[in-house]
Amino acid sequence: MQIVFAGKAHPDDYEEKEFSRRFTGMPAGRSWGRIAFVEDYDEQIAQLMVHGVDVWLNTPRRGMEASGTSGMKAGMNGALHLSIPSGWWLEGYNGRNGWKIGEETGENDEQDAGRLYDLLEHEVIPLYYAVSEDGTPHQWIQEMKESIRSIAPRFSARRMVKEYVEQYYIPALRSCGDVCEVGGK
Repeated sequence: MQIVFAGKAHPDDYEEKEFSRRFTGMPAGRSWGRIAFVEDYDEQIAQLMVHGVDVWLNTPRRGMEASGTSGMKAGMNGALHLSIPSGWWLEGYNGRNGWKIGEETGENDEQDAGRLYDLLEHEVIPLYYAVSEDGTPHQWIQEMKESIRSIAPRFSARRMVKEYVEQYYIPALRSCGDVCEVGGK
């Protein structure tokens, strides 16, 4: 297993900022084995990562998920999501497209860490390495397909624009009657 840490901390998540500072401040040349830390995470790095990961691990503090778009894009590319039930994953998780770490309410780092390790040891890693006689990971592929099927249509710009029009713009136009000006006229 290769673990890659990357991302930007929420502006108010001082603990994560301190973790990142300490992690990147380790002595040069120290071997981390299969753990890497990507500094200066940006759109170009995110694009490469969302196309190439098997599992997108997301462990924000509850209520401090920035937006989740990287996780959404990873899911649209067939990655399975392993996340705290916060932000977009509350709506995106369906039990067949990844895993949920902990409960929606309450913040208990020890319980969440225990649940994460339990999921990795008993579900994620065994599923990843479960292959048929021909070497095909059929169940993993099924969950990848479910990730694409369940996430792509629900987390798209098309859906967002449609919901804004239906839920906000049309009702706003209807409520203002003759006083609304359309097109600046």
